Amino acid sequence: MAEAAARDDLSVVVLTGEGRSFCAGTDLLEMAAIATSMSTPAADGSTEPYPPSTAGKGFSRFIEQLMTFPKPLIAAVNGAGVGLGLTMLAHCDLVLVADTARLKAPFAEMGVAPEAGSSYLLPVRMGMQAAALALYTSRWISAEEAVASGLALRSVPAGELLPEAHALAHEVASMPLASLVATKRLLLDARADAVQAARDREDAAFAVLLKDQGAAAQVLGQLDR
Repeated sequence: MAEAAARDDLSVVVLTGEGRSFCAGTDLLEMAAIATSMSTPAADGSTEPYPPSTAGKGFSRFIEQLMTFPKPLIAAVNGAGVGLGLTMLAHCDLVLVADTARLKAPFAEMGVAPEAGSSYLLPVRMGMQAAALALYTSRWISAEEAVASGLALRSVPAGELLPEAHALAHEVASMPLASLVATKRLLLDARADAVQAARDREDAAFAVLLKDQGAAAQVLGQLDR
């Protein structure tokens, strides 16, 4: 994505998965390591559990790219999207889903908090009740439900997903790149502060919850499956 952002011969990027799944979510071991290292002693000797959201490696780098990517971003959801596989979609400008795809926000059942600014972006994209249902229940969201909620633009037969995504990408890319970049910047600037503030709150809540023994046990249980 960093390379694509810098290239003048690329106007649009399509994100999709390889194989049957779109994205299995964040590396929980990485998130656990981030949470364990996040609290730092303050000058008075107390521990501050609210670290900046720049901690971590792959996860934070990827989210920063999603938050600031300067060109139109299209998601082609070819299969199951879990955790980050769902929350990243709220950062994408256009989302197409295969009719067989399913999405899930498993944070509540794992005993942790939402991620990637989703506590702000999902209600904006899906509406408060649909977002609350997804986040509170960790239930699966069908392709039809994703479209109905506004999380996805449309659902297409699985075999037609990539051709549809590429056709849409070519339609967008036929516009002047300077105009696309300027428009994307305006869309990002309108929500940048709110998304960053949501990420900071989420990181703090995630760290506190993951350090709790109950949440840690649930995460370890997920890793064992």
